[in-house]
Amino acid sequence: MLVLLLLTSITLITLDTRSNGGGTTSTARNAARDAISPVQDAVGDVLDPIDDWFDGVTRSGDLKNENARLRRDLVEAVASAAAGRGALRENRELKELAGLTYAPGLTGVDAQVVTASPSNFSETVGIDKGTDAGVIVGMSVVTGDGLVGRVTSTSRRRATVLLLTDPKSGVSVRFEDSGALEVASGRNGSKLLALDVPLDAKVRRGELVLTSGADPSIFPGGLPVGTVVSVRSPAGALSQTVLVQPLLEVGHATFVRVLGAAVEGGSR
Repeated sequence: MLVLLLLTSITLITLDTRSNGGGTTSTARNAARDAISPVQDAVGDVLDPIDDWFDGVTRSGDLKNENARLRRDLVEAVASAAAGRGALRENRELKELAGLTYAPGLTGVDAQVVTASPSNFSETVGIDKGTDAGVIVGMSVVTGDGLVGRVTSTSRRRATVLLLTDPKSGVSVRFEDSGALEVASGRNGSKLLALDVPLDAKVRRGELVLTSGADPSIFPGGLPVGTVVSVRSPAGALSQTVLVQPLLEVGHATFVRVLGAAVEGGSR
């Protein structure tokens, strides 16, 4: 039926062309158009979704390529922003080391942190300076904010630093206001330092804690360590339990200074 109507339409169009659209042919042509119009509409309803599907298929490759390009652009933008923030942080750390105010008489060498602790049982970082730069075991390691830890092992071009927050680490400290002297050490699973202080010591929250420099401490005196965040005196206890927050998130520094290490062109 559909084929017959289409053939009839073509024949009438041909006749109409030859007769310039007049007379009986014109009437027949109009009747044929009226008859075939619903069929054309139905065919269009069927074919339009198919056309749309083919358009989607042919464009899907372009859309996938565009999505892939946008994802790449996003990853590059995020990486660029992170690199920019990292560069600003490193620049700030180097400026703070250059303007170190709390160790005016101490020489040292700046180093970059290159490795983190390999396990959860030890809190250490590796730095890119070793014995060739005058770094030896026991030297203090600081940032512009304060004490980070001490050197525990060395090679010619590398050294390992035991962080303050490691339970095996201990530092003799002095409370700036109360003057109490005690030893602070790391706590398992915590980024805080803990120490016991006599009950009669007037320790307060927010008080600055510094290295004492008292024998047999291996750290020079006056290095900032942290601030008091908790003071507890349990009933019946013979001392106060004090928790200290280090002045920086220990282990997150990019650049540090090894105090006492040889400065290029100078002495240790």
